[in-house]
Amino acid sequence: MECKEAVSLMHLYLDGDLSKLEKSKLQEHLLECQDCRMRFKELERTEMMLFGIQHPLPFVTDELTDRILSVMPTPKRQQPWVKWIKRHPAATAAAFFLVVILASILSNWGQNSQLVVRGDNLDQVVIHGSTVIVPEGKAIDGDLTVENGIAQVYGDVEGNLTVIDGSYYQASTAHISGQVKSIDRALDWVWYKISNLFTEVAYR
Repeated sequence: MECKEAVSLMHLYLDGDLSKLEKSKLQEHLLECQDCRMRFKELERTEMMLFGIQHPLPFVTDELTDRILSVMPTPKRQQPWVKWIKRHPAATAAAFFLVVILASILSNWGQNSQLVVRGDNLDQVVIHGSTVIVPEGKAIDGDLTVENGIAQVYGDVEGNLTVIDGSYYQASTAHISGQVKSIDRALDWVWYKISNLFTEVAYR
């Protein structure tokens, strides 16, 4: 018997479709041919694996499967905020940027007690220590900002007066055409700084 014929008989043998005569011929060939014997063993292993998949072992019950699954570690559930970050990367980046700005601003809150005066034609202003005075008969053409000091207005301010971490006095002779803002709380100060930051960026 040739090896080619033996291989075809192997498949029939494993399927149970060989006659007694063909079985004996195949067995004789397998005793003589080592290659065919090795091939037959591989086919037998494959056949057993397929049989095991199609016919599960009787001791593998649903109860056993449930017990095995119950002792296995459960996969970690992803936190909702992690999912939100993955779905909204742009919003996350903007929020992170805002937090960095707020942290930077808050870290400077109350640390700098130096007097700061901002505005146009400040030559009309008189400064004594931490007191900024707009004398009677003098005019500031635009906004005036006083930080870490006292603002005393006797003349005119043609704009807004903003006092940060300080106080102000407005005489009866004074005229302020805009709003008067007194900022002495951290939240107001942060909002003022952020507004100022974006205003500066817009005008650059």
